[in-house]
Amino acid sequence: MKITEIAFSCYAVTDMARARKFYEGVLGLEPTTVNESEHGKWTEYAFGPHCVAIGSAPQWKPSPDGCSVALEVEDFDAAVKKLRDNNVKFRMEPWDGPICKMVPVFDPDGNTVVIHKRKGL
Repeated sequence: MKITEIAFSCYAVTDMARARKFYEGVLGLEPTTVNESEHGKWTEYAFGPHCVAIGSAPQWKPSPDGCSVALEVEDFDAAVKKLRDNNVKFRMEPWDGPICKMVPVFDPDGNTVVIHKRKGL
């Protein structure tokens, strides 16, 4: 078997409407796929060759220590301000390292999402 790329990263959510309000309203992602079936609900946000998804199914539970994705932003300080303005709960305060700045935050279900900015880009 040869793995060629990451197809998607997905978070379990309990309330799709509330989750979409966060991912679309606060993070500014645009849905590219929205699906509802007998197996659950699914929304994908694709950008470039990457995809972040949220899904809701009875057997799948959110967790702050499960999947996480780092979303690269153009303006880290503006992103942190928007998160604070929307009362998003921070898992830890913003970190300024030698290679990047990042801050892990919680989505409405308690999953960890990382906001990230590489230095020099």
